[in-house]
Amino acid sequence: MDRELVRTVKLATKNHAGVLCRRVVRHLPHIVAVTALVAAAPRLSTLAAPGASWWVRVQWAELAGEMSAPALAVACWLAALAALTYAASRPRAVYLVDLAGYKAPVEHEASRAKTIAHFGRCGRFSDESMAFQKRMLERSGLGEATHFPMSLISLPVDMCLHTAREESHAVIFGAVDEVLRKSAVAAADVGVLIFNTSLLSCTPSFTSLIANRYKMRPDVVSHNLSGMGCSAGIIAIDLAKRLLQVHANTYALVVSTENITLNAYMGNNRSMLVTNTLFRVGGAAILLSNRRADRRRAKYQLIHTVRTHRGAHDQSFGCVTQEEDDAGEVGVSLSKELMVVAGEALKTNITTLGPLVLPMSEQLRFLATVVLKKVFRADVKAYLPDFKLALDHFCIHAGGRGVLDELEKSLKLSPWHMEPSRMTLYRFGNTSSSSLWYELAYCEAKGRIRKGDRVWQIAFGSGFKCNSAVWKALRTVDSAAIAAGDNPWIKEVDMLPVDVPRVAPIDESSYQLPN
Repeated sequence: MDRELVRTVKLATKNHAGVLCRRVVRHLPHIVAVTALVAAAPRLSTLAAPGASWWVRVQWAELAGEMSAPALAVACWLAALAALTYAASRPRAVYLVDLAGYKAPVEHEASRAKTIAHFGRCGRFSDESMAFQKRMLERSGLGEATHFPMSLISLPVDMCLHTAREESHAVIFGAVDEVLRKSAVAAADVGVLIFNTSLLSCTPSFTSLIANRYKMRPDVVSHNLSGMGCSAGIIAIDLAKRLLQVHANTYALVVSTENITLNAYMGNNRSMLVTNTLFRVGGAAILLSNRRADRRRAKYQLIHTVRTHRGAHDQSFGCVTQEEDDAGEVGVSLSKELMVVAGEALKTNITTLGPLVLPMSEQLRFLATVVLKKVFRADVKAYLPDFKLALDHFCIHAGGRGVLDELEKSLKLSPWHMEPSRMTLYRFGNTSSSSLWYELAYCEAKGRIRKGDRVWQIAFGSGFKCNSAVWKALRTVDSAAIAAGDNPWIKEVDMLPVDVPRVAPIDESSYQLPN
């Protein structure tokens, strides 16, 4: 039997067995507590109400006579201890209090014609490279108002550490200011701070920058993540979740962004030119809490996080890399195997996530087809579980049109389910790890979020990684009550969605560079 087939069966079986085992262990204190209470309760004859039935009082009295006073006390103490152990062993709930997505000022907006004009003006691209970038941009799914840093749309282009910091500072402070204002939480109350950006790592770190700017307390637990690609936002959420299990009664601030200034590619290697046509300015700030009092006002509760890392596979490890071309220009190279690698990572991720969220009927169908196809070599079509039965909204990383098309097909999603991701790509471009939060903000602005709804966020990143987070809405989000400055979509949401053709020709004459 093929080793890969055996591995697939083992993985599916292992995940189902692992989930069952974890559930038993998680509820073991509860089982012990209930058992102890059941054993002790019939012997507590003194607690029998005067109005209880004659049979109950007689039975309690007979059983109480079998137990001495010391034994009764021990049973009560054991029951109390078991209940206390159960309460202490339960993981702390993690709530999403609020979120903010950065929207750059209008002077940062660039149409596709303006983008091509500025690419040509910088004078570093060959005619072939310019034609290639134009073709890619026409097929990218991006609209006419995505955002560039001023360093890249000024004349001349100003790519330096100073302008890179200016870009990051504007995004970070804009998002953090908004989320703290909306949540009415003081920066001094934040006990955990996590920041992620993949391609720019400064000294002092960005977490130090945020702590200094907002005068955070000296014992704030901070982590600065870099080099982890577009999936780092979910990694940051997972890290925050774990830290909130340790640090009680506090808030966690997560900030996700990417820097464009120093990572625009100015060479002529085709595999590195693609990122110029996709990546744009963006960032998000998310405020989490493990305080019970915050449940009443929080928007969501974090239910699951699942992280998949396929770095052990050479093909996965090398499909997205930052490197120099032959001329010494630095850029991010995307290999032709990217879609295959992403598909394999997604399969591994949903094999783990499925048993956590899918109804039992879907799990059994999936497992049955795997066994029939891989073990018995039966000629049956592989069954892909219907995640729409368990999840209401899908926020898929807006990495590019090809990624979204493939995920729509693989997960059997409707255009309605894909709309948040496609409109995020259209309006904001690929904002890396923060794109998931623009998509969730879109769902809120459209009035889609209802109490009890479940949201699935899926992100892909270099390495290669596929990470998921599942949230449960704790309340209905009233789109009519969202203020203009509280959501990046609210001023234009009524004009969306728009139809985005597979190929949208660029009229270069629609924009003229200033003299």
